[in-house]
Amino acid sequence: MAKAEDSGNNNNNNRVKLPPSLHYFLSLEGTVSLSRVDYISGVILTLFDFVLLLNSSICCSFSLHQVRRSIQFATMTPTIETPNKPVNSYHHSHAPLNERILSSMRRRSAASHPWHDLEIGPGAPTIFNCVIEISKGSKVKYELDKKTGLIKVDRVLYSSVVYPHNYGFVPRTLCEDNDPLDVLVIMQEPILPGCFLRAKAIGVMPMIDQGEKDDKIIAVCADDPEYRHYNDIKELPPHRLAEIRRFFEDYKKNENKEVAVNDFLPAAEAIEVVKHSMDLYADYIVESLRR
Repeated sequence: MAKAEDSGNNNNNNRVKLPPSLHYFLSLEGTVSLSRVDYISGVILTLFDFVLLLNSSICCSFSLHQVRRSIQFATMTPTIETPNKPVNSYHHSHAPLNERILSSMRRRSAASHPWHDLEIGPGAPTIFNCVIEISKGSKVKYELDKKTGLIKVDRVLYSSVVYPHNYGFVPRTLCEDNDPLDVLVIMQEPILPGCFLRAKAIGVMPMIDQGEKDDKIIAVCADDPEYRHYNDIKELPPHRLAEIRRFFEDYKKNENKEVAVNDFLPAAEAIEVVKHSMDLYADYIVESLRR
């Protein structure tokens, strides 16, 4: 019994309470089982953080990195004890607030880009993700800002027309004009700019915009019960096709810009166009990496 008590006392002596600074960063109550060497290392890291913070605000990002190291170091032991109930450190129902803030800062260090970071989807080139730039019924011409990845206002249409359907682009594609592939998505409701959805290619509208090739994929929303059963552009009502064609023929007339729209092509041609744009994008990435 004496040996057991001595052993228990030794274990209690080896459990060192965290210093207030490290305790603040961890936002945890109770004690952590640390050896004395681990304790000294943790204190040194924490004091080093405070020195950096006091010396210069420029060191803030480096200090946060050291704090994260302190957090990772202190949570190396699998069990964190509290006065009332032992809790496994790897099974918290909610992460401490400071960990959530640090995690958010890490994620924001590199903003996602809808053209390059959004996957085209496993069903491509038939069914693919697309990012909506312009809502159905809008007179505002939005477009992707390729530098920032944000959706910006390009202009308000000069003509008294509105976009007949949601309009956007297919991520991880590239066309001859160095832009992602354009797509017009037929569905029941307008979609907010910046949202993405699954679309199914049913045709392609060959178009020449001011002397340059600017084909548009005609697609239906793959998750709209009213349109998802369409598989080819010839299944659409003739009036719907005439409406689309007339819009693109007229929407730049008051800007004195010439647009020519050719006959619609079937779904098989649209799939080939999507595939070709995917290949061009892949070649572009490979070439960029070589540079």
